[in-house]
Amino acid sequence: MRRILIFSTAAVWVTLALAGCSASSGASSDSPAIDSPGITTEQAPFLSRDGGELTGGDSIAADSTADSGRQVIVTGYVTITVDKPVDAAADAVRIVEQSGGRVDGRSETAPVNGNDGSATLTIRVPSDTLTATLDKLRKLGAVQEVSLNSADVTMETQDLDARITALSASVDRLLTLLSTAADTENLITLETAISDRQAQLESLESQRRYLADQVSLSTVTLNLVSDFTAPPLQPDNFFDGITAGWASFIAFFAGLLVVFGVLLPWLTFIGITALVVVVILRRRSARAPRPAAEQPANTPATD
Repeated sequence: MRRILIFSTAAVWVTLALAGCSASSGASSDSPAIDSPGITTEQAPFLSRDGGELTGGDSIAADSTADSGRQVIVTGYVTITVDKPVDAAADAVRIVEQSGGRVDGRSETAPVNGNDGSATLTIRVPSDTLTATLDKLRKLGAVQEVSLNSADVTMETQDLDARITALSASVDRLLTLLSTAADTENLITLETAISDRQAQLESLESQRRYLADQVSLSTVTLNLVSDFTAPPLQPDNFFDGITAGWASFIAFFAGLLVVFGVLLPWLTFIGITALVVVVILRRRSARAPRPAAEQPANTPATD
């Protein structure tokens, strides 16, 4: 009987527990869930655990706050095919300067032999306007290649900041000691220590300024090239054959003229030298005495 009473009591408690769970599940069904038909999967990340809705601005601000401490250096190169590279280079300079950047390097090649030339620019663009600036540069022509690389230097900048802070505090302490020192030996020792620490501090500050410049301004090499327009290698019809033959005929004689122009100074020099040699030889031969004519020997008379 005691065992039956225990089992009956346990069954009652299990039944009450199951009833409580079903009631709590029914109550929780009133709150919105991600799988409910009224909420899309795009809205799910903006929901809190208790069903409350978070605004998109708060999440974006949180992301920007999380990324605001990162120090990233962006470098790369862009190749664009344009009709007139020199003119496109002037337009690219204008676009970069309007975005708040600058041009650190510029080289141009003049058009030659059917090629419209080329231009290469080393541009420094503010990191926050890099995407907008590249979108404007894309409109100059046909983009052939784009490559951007990023390097996170957050640890380096934090280390430099910590070392700069520590050295600045050390220099301040040494200056305080220097103001109260009365011994000459102590003064010399403190001045030497201050000079060493100030030199280290200036070096660290220079490195920090360099990193800050690299982070604030992205470095991009912009290559502006043109399509090479060459004449067809093989003529397609009779008239093209005549045109190609005439062009080769003109090119042949043009080449001969070039060769003749190159050899003309040498031919002139050789001709003048040969003429002088001939004149000298003729004068020597005219001045030389002629030998007397040999008399014929007496021949015996024959019968």
